[in-house]
Parts: sequence; C-alpha cells; structure tokens
Amino acid sequence: MTTESTEPARNPVLLIIDDETRILTAMQRSLRREGYEILTAATPEDALFIAKSRTLDIVLCDQRMPGMRGTELLAKIGEVHPHATRILMTGWTDAVTIGELESLGISGIFAKPWEDAELKKLLRKAASVIASG
Repeated sequence: MTTESTEPARNPVLLIIDDETRILTAMQRSLRREGYEILTAATPEDALFIAKSRTLDIVLCDQRMPGMRGTELLAKIGEVHPHATRILMTGWTDAVTIGELESLGISGIFAKPWEDAELKKLLRKAASVIASG
C-alpha cells in the first residue's frame, strides 16, 4: 500500500541580498515568472532577520556590501539553513578563491553583470537539487 502526500508542492524560497536596490529590482523582475517565492534584503542585518524567520532554499548574495562581506553573511545563513544552496555574486571574481567558498559551504559563484539566461539556469539547477531531496 502506498500513500501519496496530500501537501501541495511549495515553490522554492529564494533570498536575494544586494546593497544596490536596482540589482534587487532587476533580479526580481527577471525571475518573477520562474516559480520562486522571492525575498530580498538590501543589508546583511535584514538578510539575517529574514534567515531567522523564514525557511530558505536558495540564497544569492553579493560579496561587497557595507558592514559584512557576502562570504561571511552566507556562512552565518548556513548556520541557520545548512541545507540551503548558497551562491555568491560578485563583479570581482578574483577576490574569492574556490577553496574559501568550499570551506564556508558556499555552492558556487555567479559573476556580475549577469545574463538572465545564465541566472535562470543556475537557479533551476539549485532548485532541482532541492526537489530531489
């Protein structure tokens, strides 16, 4: 005898963190029809508040922000959401090493400026990992 889950599948929750509101707006606009519940934060403090109060599946975070580097913020979010896919965004890809990312549990790096198709592909891959459990 098999039982099927009666719970409806929920959309993956995506938190985008960037101190530039134009980046947050552009990413939200690009991703609004992709099936994510999109949350945004313009400061590390706002991001940590959201992380402590919500379930997160994917976190996309800028590296250079006032008050805290993205790598540090993603590590803190990882303490609350160890299974969330955490991705660092930066226009300065040479400023972070792959070893540093791996040691902090960060899944990958995404270069700014970005192509919408590449962003969507990266997030679909992250969402498929979540869906497969």
